[in-house]
Amino acid sequence: MTTTGLEDRRYWAETLYRVCHPVLDALAHGRLRATMPIEVSNPEDRRHVTHLEAFGRALAGLAPWLGASDLAADEERLRAELADLAQRGLRAACDPASPDALNFSQDRQPLVDAAFLVHGILRAPDVLWYPLDGATQRMVIEAVKQVRSIFPNFNNWLLFAAMVETFLHRFAGEGDILRIDYALRQHEQWYLGDGVYADGAHFHADYYNSYVIQPMLLDIVRELHGVHPAWDALAKPFLARAQRYAVIQERMIGPDGSFPVVGRSITYRAGAFQLLAQLALQDHLPASLPPAQVRGALTAVIRRTMDPAGTFDADGWLTLGLSGHQPGLAEPYISTGSLYLCTVGFLPLGLSPAHDFWSGEPRPWTARRVWSGEDWPRDEALD
Repeated sequence: MTTTGLEDRRYWAETLYRVCHPVLDALAHGRLRATMPIEVSNPEDRRHVTHLEAFGRALAGLAPWLGASDLAADEERLRAELADLAQRGLRAACDPASPDALNFSQDRQPLVDAAFLVHGILRAPDVLWYPLDGATQRMVIEAVKQVRSIFPNFNNWLLFAAMVETFLHRFAGEGDILRIDYALRQHEQWYLGDGVYADGAHFHADYYNSYVIQPMLLDIVRELHGVHPAWDALAKPFLARAQRYAVIQERMIGPDGSFPVVGRSITYRAGAFQLLAQLALQDHLPASLPPAQVRGALTAVIRRTMDPAGTFDADGWLTLGLSGHQPGLAEPYISTGSLYLCTVGFLPLGLSPAHDFWSGEPRPWTARRVWSGEDWPRDEALD
C-alpha cells in the first residue's frame, strides 16, 4: 500500500496521541498511580519505578511534536491537548505534595527515566520548560537532582548520568562536567568501528546503539557546544558514525516493516529506530537516505509494531510485546511503563509538514527495492 506524506503524518500523529494520551491525562489529573496497569512477565515488583518510566519515556519521543508548528487544524488540536497535559504532568510528577509525585530516588531505575524525561525537555524547551512557572521549574530541578545519588552501571548508563547533568548545566547552571566528560570519553573508547559502539566492555547484539547510545551522544555534544573544545571535537566523528549506523538501520527494515528480533528490550517496539528517526528530525540523514524513503521505512515499522491486535489493552495502555501481546519477549526489568520508549520512533513529527520528509513523493526503502529484484548500490563499511 502506497500512501502520501499527508496520510502518513496523520497516521503517525493519531498513533502517537493514542500511545501518550492515557499516560499524560492520568498524570495531569493525579490518577496515574491509581489507574495505570502494571504488567510484568515475572514476579518482580516494578510499582515503584514504572510510572516515571512511562512519563519520562513518553516525553522523550513526544517532545519534538509538541514543539511543531504550522500544523493542520486536526493535528494541532491533538498536539495542543498533549502539550497542556505534559506541562501539568511535569508539575504533578515533581511536586512532593502531589498524589502522583514520582520516584526519583528509590532503587536505581530512576536514573534511567529521569534522563529520558530531561532529554524530552531538552528536545522541546519552548513547550516543556519556558512556559512552566518558576515554582514548577524548581520542583523539576530538585526532583532530577535526586538521581545524582544513583551510581550508573559501567555501560550505556553513563550517558543517563551525563544527560541529567547536561539538563542541569543548561537550566540550573550547575551541571557536573566531570560526569559528562567521563561518559563521552568512555564511549569514545568503546567505539568498535563501522558505526557501532560496544555497550560497556563487550559488544551486545541488540538495539541499544539506537535506544540510548548514539542519540544521547549526539544531543549531549550538540547541547554543550562551546563548553569544552574536546567535546566539540567529538561532534564530527559522532555524527559520521551515527550516519553509518542509520544506513545499517534502514537496511534492517524488511519489506513488510519487520526487523530482526534480537537482543534485549525488543518490546520497545518502534523505539529500536530512534537513531534513524533522530537523524531525520535533525536533517542529518546521509545522502544515500532520502527523507521520504526513510519516512516509508519508519511508517512500515510503526504499522508493524503498533497496529497488531493486542498492542493496547481495553483501556488504551500498551501491553508487553513487539507485534501484539507477547509477554514472553519481556525481560525481568520490563513493565508497562518501560514500553513507552516506543515513542522515540516518532521523532520526525517535529518536522514541519512542508519538510521533504513529509512532502516528498513516496519512495521504497532498501529492502523493498532489493527483494523486489531491483538493482541497488552495494553496502559499504565506514573505515
